[in-house]
Amino acid sequence: MKYIIIVSLCLGAVLLYLLSHANANTAVSEYSYQVLLALNISLAVLFLALIAWQLRRLYKLKKAQVMGSRLTLRLLGAFALMAIIPGAVVYAVSVNFLTQSIESWFNVKVEAALEGGLRLGQNTLDIMLADLVGKGENMSLALAFIPANEHVRALNELREKYAVQEAVLLTLQGRILAFSSNDPNSSFLPDRPGLPQLQQARQHIHSAIEPTPDKGLYLRVLAPVSMVDLNGETRILQLLQRVPKTLSTTAESVQNVYQEYESLSLSRQSMKEVFALSLTLVLMLAMLSAIAIAFVLSRRLSAPLSILADGTHAIARGDYSTMLPAHGKDELGILVQSFNSMTRQLGDATQAAERNRARVEAARAYLETILAHLSSGVLTLNENGQLRTYNLSAEQILAASLGQFVNQPFISISQQLPAIEPFVKMVLPHLSLNEAGSVIEKNSASEKSSEKNDEWKQQIDMQTAQGKQVLLVRCTRLPEGVDHGFMVVFDDITALAQAQRDAAWGEVARRLAHEIKNPLTPIQLSAERLEHKLTAKLDAHDAEVLKRATHTIVSQVSALKTMVNEFSEYARAPALNLTAININRLIEEILVLYEPAGSLLKIHLDPNTPMVVGDATMLRQVLHNLLQNAQDALDGKTDAQIIINTRLAEKKLLLSITDNGPGIPTEIMARAFEPYMTTKRHGTGLGLAIVKKIVEEHKGQIKIENLEHGGACITVTLPIVTDPLLEL
Repeated sequence: MKYIIIVSLCLGAVLLYLLSHANANTAVSEYSYQVLLALNISLAVLFLALIAWQLRRLYKLKKAQVMGSRLTLRLLGAFALMAIIPGAVVYAVSVNFLTQSIESWFNVKVEAALEGGLRLGQNTLDIMLADLVGKGENMSLALAFIPANEHVRALNELREKYAVQEAVLLTLQGRILAFSSNDPNSSFLPDRPGLPQLQQARQHIHSAIEPTPDKGLYLRVLAPVSMVDLNGETRILQLLQRVPKTLSTTAESVQNVYQEYESLSLSRQSMKEVFALSLTLVLMLAMLSAIAIAFVLSRRLSAPLSILADGTHAIARGDYSTMLPAHGKDELGILVQSFNSMTRQLGDATQAAERNRARVEAARAYLETILAHLSSGVLTLNENGQLRTYNLSAEQILAASLGQFVNQPFISISQQLPAIEPFVKMVLPHLSLNEAGSVIEKNSASEKSSEKNDEWKQQIDMQTAQGKQVLLVRCTRLPEGVDHGFMVVFDDITALAQAQRDAAWGEVARRLAHEIKNPLTPIQLSAERLEHKLTAKLDAHDAEVLKRATHTIVSQVSALKTMVNEFSEYARAPALNLTAININRLIEEILVLYEPAGSLLKIHLDPNTPMVVGDATMLRQVLHNLLQNAQDALDGKTDAQIIINTRLAEKKLLLSITDNGPGIPTEIMARAFEPYMTTKRHGTGLGLAIVKKIVEEHKGQIKIENLEHGGACITVTLPIVTDPLLEL
């Protein structure tokens, strides 16, 4: 496209030059002028076709929303207006000036002056020619009476007499008979007249003003010379008189100017049309050339911007490998170089950021993996007390879904989950938050500075549906560079606390069994000996008193022995004889002992229940204790009911014993399995403690819960047989 425009511009310049030369040169034929005009019009049509094609292409690009098309269109419009408006103004002024100039050429006074000058020169020449004609008549008449042999001498005399420049005597055939000239050194011989002129001069005198090459204007007169003798033939006398140079030059100039003026006057309208057409073609070619050049310039100017836009879009897509091609050394080229430099820096920064992000993500994944596998619950809160992150153990320990509370005030958790309200209320004051969740302002500078190293640890007891839960909570303030928030770490130490209590009670039981059991036998034996020796020596009344006293001592010692034996049993770790046991069959065997209460019992035993690993004697003691406790809880209740159920759940055997009694008081629910914790009047409080110890020795679990409609349910979980040999 660029080369087509360059070639067209060069061709247009040549054609316009030739057309302007043709306008100024009258010698150029009309055909040549028409050919040049047609070529210029064809070139203009070519420019129009190029511009139309470019406009159509630009319209398609704009419709397709190609980057840079709108800018190219704006630049094209600006360049085109910059060319068209001044060109149109110059064209209008030029046409007007040209029209006025052509009209100014044709002035009435100038025309009259030219006509007067022309007539003056013609009159002068006519006078000179008439004078020469008169001289010719006189000379021809004089020669007619002079013999032929004296014509040469007579011709010289007559020429000198009449002051004629040249005289020639010719025959009718044009043969020179005599010649005379006032210039003796001149060898000039004027052209002889033609035979028609000679024949015409035979009848009458012929006169004319004729130009002679390189000699100017000459007056020519041909006069017949009739001889007086009868045999004489008619001869022709030619007189040549040169017009003065100044007069001939002036006359010729006036005549030429007048002829040109007349020619111009006749072609005045056509000249206007020709010059107007030429100017129109010049304007059209100039404007079309300007528009074509505007296309090239607009594309050249918008190309770097389009490239920059494409590069910007590539960067927006995350492609930092795009390098724009160099575009000269001007400001646009510098801009492209700066863009490439920026792209390289962005690419390097993005790669560094990706590497850092990968490291951060790896560290985050590492920390999340650690937090996910921590047995401790972890919560992080910002300085306004809003929950930010948590781990799975936190949800498991608190038995609550915390996802809905992220970025919510920590106090809102207790409002929707009342079960963990003690936990929230215990944590809030240490976070400088009140129970409404508002920040507590620090008054002293020491308090504000000390809170940066604020760290505390506290144990809290919570009541849940599964019973008492003991949490050990630790909190520390995060550094300011991290979030200036808080991290709360807590562990469920319920089992640990229970184990510590169990260990303490075991130690107490061992000491009691050792310290109390030893003196009981001597006490019993001494009381029996006293009764045996003193009864015969005392009267009946005193003997009866002694008997009652010794019986009381013996019965109480027996009760103490029973209690000490239970302590001993609780304190020592029983030696288990583990075998594969059919729990359903064991239950059925034990229920034979409770046949009198058969109407109270409802049995739901799963026939597909697998064998369990355990000590039959110990498990029988567990069942006896649990059934006895259920019966004691139903004492005096008319609609008493005990439900025994076995089933398999998650590869564990679940044995549940449910009654519809009053249930376990809430205040002792969390300590139901501790020694000396009982609601019976005559109970020792060691039954459930021993049951729990036996179940745990079997690697099982036991839990107790109250039912919504009254009563309690104790669930025992035991492992099933996984060794086929043991099952056999």
